[in-house]
Amino acid sequence: MIAIIDYGMGNLRSVHKGFEKVGIEVTLATNPAQVDEADGVVLPGVGAFADAMTNLRLAGMDDAVYRAVKAGKPLLGICLGHQLLFESSEEWGITEGLGIFPGRVRRLPEGLKVPHMGWNQLEIKHPDPLLEGIPDCSSYYFVHSYYVDPEDEELILAVTEYGMRFACVVGRGKVYGIQFHPEKSSTLGLKILENFGRVVKGC
Repeated sequence: MIAIIDYGMGNLRSVHKGFEKVGIEVTLATNPAQVDEADGVVLPGVGAFADAMTNLRLAGMDDAVYRAVKAGKPLLGICLGHQLLFESSEEWGITEGLGIFPGRVRRLPEGLKVPHMGWNQLEIKHPDPLLEGIPDCSSYYFVHSYYVDPEDEELILAVTEYGMRFACVVGRGKVYGIQFHPEKSSTLGLKILENFGRVVKGC
């Protein structure tokens, strides 16, 4: 069973339906115990970084995420959830993140239309089970104003270009983050959710 963390940030139903479409059993986790019991964890999210971290801490979900990672459970951060995996964000001042990956979340550069909204291609940098069966230069749907700037380039599995090249898929071990919305990215988006389900099943 995969637990989708419900901490009041984002459209969980579309992520839930995406997994169901590819035959993967998921549940919405509203308390840490449900996360502890799951075989894999999804951290979704849309909105402000600081609000998200506040909500996670108030619900005790930050510690549940740390326990999942320490136990070696697969974890997938989507959009804001992807950004929360890093040490800090410069959105509305500096806010501390979960710190699972080294690096900072930065605003897209001046001169670009923000938010970045629409379809953009992935350039795969390193093969990984999460990207199995995904052709290079496949297109995915993005909606974001900030991007992750990892300190360790080995974390970067894929990049995209929007006035600059930035990491859009990161991963180490069984912990992943993706900036785009797989649940809104048609067949190839669902393929990534299916691949994550396989990673969970293989543990």
